[in-house]
Amino acid sequence: MTISIWRYSHLALAVSSFVFIFLASVTGIVLAFQPISEQIQPYKSDGFDTVSLAETLSVFNKAYPEVTTLEIDTNDFVSASVISENDKNLNGYFNPITAEFLGKKIESSKVFQFATTLHRSLFLKGVGRFFMGLCSFLLFLIAVSGAVLILKRQRSIKKFFAKIVNDNFAQYWHVVLGRLSLIPIIIITVTGVYLSLLKFNLLPESNMSQSINYEAITERPKQDIAAFAVFKNIKLTDVKSVEFPFSSDVADFYTIYLKDKKIVVNQFTGEVLSEINYPLVTLLSTLSLNLHTGKGSIIWSLVLAFASINILFFIYSGFAMTLKRQKAKLRNKLKKHKCEYIVLVGSENGSTIPFANAFYKQLLKAGKTAYITELNKYQTFKKAKHIIVFTATYGEGEPPTNANTFLQQLKNTEQLQPLSFSVVGFGSYAYPDFCQFALDVDRGFTAQHAHQFLPPFKINDRSLEAFNQWVSSFNTASGLALHIPQKKLVAPPKRTKALQVVRKTEVKTNPDNTFIVTLKPAKNLRFNSGDLLAVYPENDYRERLYSIGKVAGNIQLSVKHYANGFGSNYLNSLQQNTVFKARVINNAAFHFPEKATRVLLIANGTGIAPFVGMLHENTSKIDTHLYYGLREQESLIVYKYDLDVVLKNKQLHQIHLAFSRVGNTKYVQNLLQNDAVFVAETLQNNGVIMLCGSLAMQKGVLETLNAICETQNQKPLRYYQEKKQLKMDCY
Repeated sequence: MTISIWRYSHLALAVSSFVFIFLASVTGIVLAFQPISEQIQPYKSDGFDTVSLAETLSVFNKAYPEVTTLEIDTNDFVSASVISENDKNLNGYFNPITAEFLGKKIESSKVFQFATTLHRSLFLKGVGRFFMGLCSFLLFLIAVSGAVLILKRQRSIKKFFAKIVNDNFAQYWHVVLGRLSLIPIIIITVTGVYLSLLKFNLLPESNMSQSINYEAITERPKQDIAAFAVFKNIKLTDVKSVEFPFSSDVADFYTIYLKDKKIVVNQFTGEVLSEINYPLVTLLSTLSLNLHTGKGSIIWSLVLAFASINILFFIYSGFAMTLKRQKAKLRNKLKKHKCEYIVLVGSENGSTIPFANAFYKQLLKAGKTAYITELNKYQTFKKAKHIIVFTATYGEGEPPTNANTFLQQLKNTEQLQPLSFSVVGFGSYAYPDFCQFALDVDRGFTAQHAHQFLPPFKINDRSLEAFNQWVSSFNTASGLALHIPQKKLVAPPKRTKALQVVRKTEVKTNPDNTFIVTLKPAKNLRFNSGDLLAVYPENDYRERLYSIGKVAGNIQLSVKHYANGFGSNYLNSLQQNTVFKARVINNAAFHFPEKATRVLLIANGTGIAPFVGMLHENTSKIDTHLYYGLREQESLIVYKYDLDVVLKNKQLHQIHLAFSRVGNTKYVQNLLQNDAVFVAETLQNNGVIMLCGSLAMQKGVLETLNAICETQNQKPLRYYQEKKQLKMDCY
């Protein structure tokens, strides 16, 4: 519920201030280049940083009969107003070392003048300034609420800048650019509000009145200005402006405005007559103006331009996400209490809803009474017999916003008749808690003694192929013939990279019809063993996923060939040097641990592929053992070379083999049971177990591991799984 409040607040603020923020951003982009256009002018002198005020004032007094003012702007340009020997007024930029006149003051172009007025007041004077100040405040609130949403998404301040999955253009860049722009936007908004308050005199007034004893002022001992100790100790970089005496009267003096204080100096003796430190309001006003406008820094001006451009993108991406959520709203044709099939949806950003909607509509088309709603709206459904849940997982295994109260409601709600249920989880392998909430929902229904119609099914990256597999399983179990139209669910392949086939073994050389294909990325491509390669055999939305082994910088896949296999036939048809495109999917939850005391690798069949790469990458020579299940001894031939290399290099300590078709049938779980004490000790001492292969193997291995843990360590396997000591990638 909390995240809903923050999201709706974020949206409401954006909608209410859209026009003002848009205008402020566009003009902000233009004005960010004004300081840059000023700084590139040739009016800054060499050696400026080392010149003292005494040197500059002395040279000006010698060069000109009369000097009235001298100013130093944020660009370190020295400007002055003087009268020359021929009584000519000169007003512009001067060399502070030679007092040479360099040129007239820069006049702001009409474009910048127009943008400034529009940015400050919308040409509405005081009323406009009020609205633009309010706009700054609202944008500040939007930035804060956005930051809270990111924190809730990442679940930790430490993970604020952690990598996120790019599964939607608008959402991904909204978050990424939002994190990068957060600090500059907060600075822009806070300084904008401050300057508005200053303009309307809503800040404490600065008391800069000076107290000078005029009767005590004397002309003796008279000194040359170049000898004034106070001026010799002031660098020109610390000066904002100098007001010269109006006359030679002793009551007239130099007034020096420094960056942190104001001093008054006797024009004859150099005595400091008054010194006043600026109040905090004045210092903050100067700082706010410079930070808000970028004056004096090309780099900060570019940062402001970048932030302003990003604000425009946030307007687009924010509304794009909102429209997407609106389009994904759930609509029903039948009353809930008349339906046998209830489809429940959990989605954070609406991406799961199209799949649930498509399934719901097919139920109706098949003549079934069906109702679709959010998980948080779970209640007693009078005629419900089947409940199908489609849910995403948010953050670190958390429920999405519209499902955050579901598990509690499930405990407190009774149905009028026995229920069967099926749970489909949507997520990404890039997150360690892949589809965790879907598993929690499945356990929740089981605890309520509902009948599990189908085991929980996990779908990576909204894979249409995986979704169709689940629909096929549902059709087989239910006797229905649902066919999901794919047009609205299809997403073309994205972020694909070119790969070149450098080696491929022959299928006929292996009794398991397994072959190895080695691929070289055409360009630099970051990947690790355990990541996934998405292959598109027909260059369309249909993808096949294969676990990656990284060997000598190349991608190595282990593929079982099927006569009618969509993906395996495609890969097997590739010839050496063929170049094709595929996509690497980060699978950080299945990378080799860098600091484990010991690692047990458990695989069967082609599940060894990522482990071969991990063993080659085990440069620290962590104590690693491989438990590998095969059909026959000849099945090992295709992997023998790689395994011999890592054994010789001590990157693999020992290999334990189980053959299901040789002599006494053995499976990897039998090997684990024989080494029960060793397995339990590994987990007890913070070791890691990694599992890759078929789901059937996974089920048997998990049962064996759980029995070992309970018997040897008096703890369930789940205890170690929660400590990230169990990593799985089965299919």
